[in-house]
Amino acid sequence: MMKRFISVLGIMAVLFALAACSNKKVNNPIAQVDSKQPDKMLFDRAMDAMKHNKFDVARLTLQTLINTYPDSEFVARAKLAIGDSWYAEGGSAAMTQAENEYKDFITFFPNMPEAAEAQLKIANIHYREMEKPDRDFTHAMRAEEEYRNLINQFPDSKLIPEAKQRLLDVQEVLAEREFRIGRFYYMRESYNAAVARLKSLADTYPLYSKADETLYMLGNCYARQAENIRNSMPVSKQFPESAKGNLVKEREDKAAAAYAKIITRYPMTDRVGDAKKALEAMHRPIPTPTPEAIAQNKAEEESRGSTGMYGRLKGNLRKGPDMAQAVHKGEPVLVDPQQTSAPEELKQFNERVFQEVAAAQGHGGGSGSLAIEAPKDGAPLTNGPAPRSDSGTQGSGETNAPPDPNAIPVLTPVAPETTGPQDNAGQALPPTQINEANQPPADPNAASSSSSSSTANQAGQSTQSNNDYSTNKPKKKKGLRKIIPF
Repeated sequence: MMKRFISVLGIMAVLFALAACSNKKVNNPIAQVDSKQPDKMLFDRAMDAMKHNKFDVARLTLQTLINTYPDSEFVARAKLAIGDSWYAEGGSAAMTQAENEYKDFITFFPNMPEAAEAQLKIANIHYREMEKPDRDFTHAMRAEEEYRNLINQFPDSKLIPEAKQRLLDVQEVLAEREFRIGRFYYMRESYNAAVARLKSLADTYPLYSKADETLYMLGNCYARQAENIRNSMPVSKQFPESAKGNLVKEREDKAAAAYAKIITRYPMTDRVGDAKKALEAMHRPIPTPTPEAIAQNKAEEESRGSTGMYGRLKGNLRKGPDMAQAVHKGEPVLVDPQQTSAPEELKQFNERVFQEVAAAQGHGGGSGSLAIEAPKDGAPLTNGPAPRSDSGTQGSGETNAPPDPNAIPVLTPVAPETTGPQDNAGQALPPTQINEANQPPADPNAASSSSSSSTANQAGQSTQSNNDYSTNKPKKKKGLRKIIPF
């Protein structure tokens, strides 16, 4: 009885080992083709080797098929299967080889239906290597690019629905990254940088799960900027109250537009009530969403998944991101709109301030261009000659009468000062060379006295130098004074 039990356990162990050695991801695409041709037999042998994880044997067999039978109908499938062998093997180096093989296949066979399959697998390589939103986003960007290439290059492929859903998942991860960066700037009250991130996010990924929160923070950034302009920019003759009011109104209009978009585009989200309260506080009209917008947003919100407590705990242990909140309705964005830049936002604001100041001072009729004022006596302005160093008006930069063009300046040479010995012609003599080896030995007592005196002088000079440095006033740092926390 015991021997029988041991034999049964041995058989089960062998079956388990055989099952573990087989790769269920490998499928023979031409398994139904009934042919005894040698190229077909080589292909089947390669697929069997891949199924048992013998990837080197499979690649060698497939390469033999391609070299021996270049006109075979299975050459394209063999080329694609080489990439599949690297893809099934796994690992960073193998994935790089698989991507190169798939790209070569698309280059050599761009019109075959399998070209779309190769492009999908290239995108899936980066999809599998994606990391969380707060980590390296290189693979996420590459996955977005490759899925877009598939949709644009092969619009009639049957793989388009799968590619679009994967693209929505990838864009959810990229949008989450931008959202976290924008919120970081928002919490630090760096509103210019926050506006650049949040506005780009709202324009690029409208199907993001936190699109309403993005627009709400964007509206708050514009409202805080308007408040800072109202409280921090002093009113003067050069900058009157009208110019200040125009700048405040521009920021409040942008804030109201962001709040209104939450109500009209995302009427089924949580921030709709807060957006209405913000518009009421600004004394702005509250828009009414259309039935189509309500139905569209409702379908989008119902298509999203959720992550439970166990899923969140498990997510802390895995490398990949959580894409449960990704939408399953709607079309992904295939072309990125123009991105908003923080330096460009600040530059535009400075230009608006300049235009308002120029318009308030009456230059250029309020167009922001400055006009050159004529002299009070009404005389026209003329271009005079450039000042010369020999005109006798150095340092003033002004002259009452134009210089005489015929006057010839007289240059008087200045002899250098000589304080050393001179010869009979008045030329300076070279210094006398001293050979220390021929000099008599010096008195040691005198040398000691001279050394101590020299040390004392150096100490006194060092003390005086330190005192001079200590009494110097600290220099002020040059830079622009920050007026507005913009």
